[in-house]
Amino acid sequence: MSRSGGPRSSGCLPQGGHHLNPDRPLIPNAAAPSTPVLRVREMEVRYLPGRHPLPVGGRIQCAREAARLASDATANATIEEVLALHLDARHNLIGLHRVSQGTLDSAPVHPREVFKVALLANAASIILAHNHPSGDPTPSDEDVLLTRRLVAAGELLGVGVLDHIVIGQDGAFCSLRESGRL
Repeated sequence: MSRSGGPRSSGCLPQGGHHLNPDRPLIPNAAAPSTPVLRVREMEVRYLPGRHPLPVGGRIQCAREAARLASDATANATIEEVLALHLDARHNLIGLHRVSQGTLDSAPVHPREVFKVALLANAASIILAHNHPSGDPTPSDEDVLLTRRLVAAGELLGVGVLDHIVIGQDGAFCSLRESGRL
């Protein structure tokens, strides 16, 4: 950056369109450094008390237990909601993350958003779950493709995807693992 705030002739601009002003230090009460200091985001994980029925001992041992928990978390939803249940190495539930809320028949999901919180929570594995407001728990082709994509991403990151459960009405659900689609 030049002193006037414009880009240098090298054509290099900071990522994200942010411009650094070399006349203003980024560290309060510090002299202007000879090399600009970049700001770093500070992140933290907060756990809020939830009112969801937990499996006995907090351990998820089968798809039905995960489906019951996800069904309670998405009860009365008129839009698709995608959840990630975070588990430790012994499959104890350590967190529930609402990854996305969508529309009547879809919800956008990106692997980055699924695994960002799982990694911060030190989850060893996750179980994905989402509701179908129509009440039909049959997974769509997009559900199966997304699951395969997330399984591959999880393998790279060391966070296993144990299952993807589609929630319907009145306790109906479909486990992609149990149905052989995972």
